[in-house]
Amino acid sequence: AAGSDVARVEAAVARRGEDPQPGLSALGALAVETPDLDVYAEIPLSWGLLAGLDTVAAQRADGLRIAPKFRVGGLASELFPTPVELAAVICACRDRNLPFKLAAGLRHALRHTDPETGFTHHGFLNVLVASAAASDGGEVAEVAEALAATHPVPLVEPARSRRTEPRPLWVGFGAFNVLEPLTELIRLGLINGGYE
Repeated sequence: AAGSDVARVEAAVARRGEDPQPGLSALGALAVETPDLDVYAEIPLSWGLLAGLDTVAAQRADGLRIAPKFRVGGLASELFPTPVELAAVICACRDRNLPFKLAAGLRHALRHTDPETGFTHHGFLNVLVASAAASDGGEVAEVAEALAATHPVPLVEPARSRRTEPRPLWVGFGAFNVLEPLTELIRLGLINGGYE
């Protein structure tokens, strides 16, 4: 099988306010039984998060292919972490050497408020620059500053300067389609729209 045919499982380990440890144990057991499987444990951004990250770090130290995944949006305002809250999570992953994925709410490159719902969404370009800042040793305030930016100026050049480097920490995000995110990156001058 080609490298792109990697088997992957993404599963929620708990609801908000529930202990993520039993779910992490179950996913860890799955990772042990299926060593070629990439496992993403969706950990709620609530009580038990840091202990959950410690567990995932220990599982990875034991050789398991497991990493955390977080939802950063949804149908209620409390499902959208503030820039400081998300920055703290990114820095916590950095401190544990944990790559992570994000889900929900990352449709656009830049942080913006949805006019229909009034919810403020994180931008995927913000997350990329914030993850790079964290990887470079930035503290929560610096990482949060990148997440809070609503204008492209403080984000485009830091992203452009690292285009040829491996993406730090942040593995990726889910999207309903790639056309909209790709179009925004082309408009911001980060992708030329063709092949070189």
